Formats: sequence, structure tokens, C-alpha cells
Amino acid sequence: MSHFHDAAPSAWVERWARHVRPGGKVLDVACGGGRHARLLARMGFEVIAVDRDPALFEGPPAGVELRAADLEGAPWPFEGERFDAIVVTNYLHRPLLPRLVASLEPGGLLVYETFARGNERFGKPSNPDYLLEPGELLEAVRGRLRVLAFEDIVVDLPRPAAIQRIAARERDPASTHLR
Repeated sequence: MSHFHDAAPSAWVERWARHVRPGGKVLDVACGGGRHARLLARMGFEVIAVDRDPALFEGPPAGVELRAADLEGAPWPFEGERFDAIVVTNYLHRPLLPRLVASLEPGGLLVYETFARGNERFGKPSNPDYLLEPGELLEAVRGRLRVLAFEDIVVDLPRPAAIQRIAARERDPASTHLR
């Protein structure tokens, strides 16, 4: 259930995308209109953009493979595939969280930003099924990924919203730095 299809990419995604392996394979989950897939393709990544309704994504650019998939009612469509990064914004389907973590390459980066408890004060989504509980993203990666940054905050733009966001890296025994 994507909520925004803004033309401008999330500043959180922009900030962390530069820490993805150059030329890496990136999955944009619930891509909606493709704002992040376009950004990532411009940065030189091989992008797979997936959404239940790919018609929202008009004219994928070079470097973007668009896939239609029901991420909530069907088997994980990326079984056996691994990604250098996975980007998720404004979307929550809790059963996917372990799949996303397991689909990262060693050293791969999870960049996740979505609505959190407290957002009901600002409008939709207000259903708890679509709002992260306090620390929920931290718990989803605990013991598996190294957290680089985490926020559980209220933002003002594009409208007031309570959000959680995380950037976390798959543990790569050969690497001790961000890249």
C-alpha cells in the first residue's frame, strides 16, 4: 500500500544511496511512480522496481527493470536473488521484513522509511497495521544487520508525518567500513 508518488526522491534514500556498491543491483520495493528507481538508475545502479500496479510507473528509464508482483498475497518473487541494496519507502507489510533482510548480499544495504505509530494524529495512514511500533525496524534487523542510522521522528515535509527510518548493512566479514 504505497501512499505517495511524489516526483522528488526521499532525502533519506538520497543520503544512503551513495553507500551502495558502485554499479550494484538494487531492489525498489513497492516502487509506485518510480521516483527512487529513477534516482538509483541515474546513479548507475542496476535497478529492479517492483509494485503490484506497475502502471503507476510510466516509462521506466534505461537501467530499470519493472516487475509486477503481489508482495502481500503471493510467494516472495525474488527467491534466490540477492541485492546490493533494498529500498522501501511509505510501505509496510510486516511479513516481508525477514525476506528483505535475507535478500541482501554480504555488505548489502537496507534503506527503509515509512510511517510509525503517532501518524494517526496527522491523517493517513492511521490504521496500526500500516504503522511501525516504536523500535520495530531496529528489532527487524537485530542480530543480522549493522545499523548505520535510525530515526523515529515527526517530519514536516511534504506534510507532517510520524516516521521511522533505518539504514542498515548486511554484515560482511571482509569489510569494516561503510562502503
